[in-house]
Amino acid sequence: MKKTSIALLLDSNNAWIIDVLKKTKYKNILKAKIFWDLKKINNYDLVFIINYTKIIPKEILKKNRFNLVVHSSNLPRGKGFAPLQWQILENKKKIVFTMININEKIDHGDIVLQSNLLLNGLELYEELRVLQANKILKMINHIINIFPNIKLKKQKGKSTFYKKRNKLDSKMNINKSIKSQFNKLRIVNNEQWPAFFYYKNKKFIIKIFDNDK
Repeated sequence: MKKTSIALLLDSNNAWIIDVLKKTKYKNILKAKIFWDLKKINNYDLVFIINYTKIIPKEILKKNRFNLVVHSSNLPRGKGFAPLQWQILENKKKIVFTMININEKIDHGDIVLQSNLLLNGLELYEELRVLQANKILKMINHIINIFPNIKLKKQKGKSTFYKKRNKLDSKMNINKSIKSQFNKLRIVNNEQWPAFFYYKNKKFIIKIFDNDK
């Protein structure tokens, strides 16, 4: 029997998942070949594209049997950027993760697998990243285990889109309570895009930590 060939495509701009990957308990994933350059991936059974931010040309996708992405929303709802963060701002505690076999359109393609991530509403940025990464790796491991018995289904329903977030999205309103803005504090990165506010034309930075961690 032919051995399943597995590749992981990572983005240097989102290399944070590497730390979680190194600690994963899923031995099947550890056997995968890691790539940073999509042009070098050719003739693989399973290509798992993790937090890759660039559009992959159709001619590249054709080189492999499955090109799989996990998107942190209930597709086709929540296409676009930072779906986990936007849903936390919407006060959602159940986040649907959707694995799709992508095509050349953004967040488009047949659904391969869906799984729920349940939050308690207190997780901060670093913990959310680890939870997100572990959910993605768990889904990847499942697909590796069932391959080639993969069933595809079309996305159904109206598509919605989240816009790209930037540093200005971390701005706090000093006229509102901390409680009402707590979800915004949960998704800030203390070093790269910390929460901030202006008072008397002066900018102040807020950093948040979980005292129990």
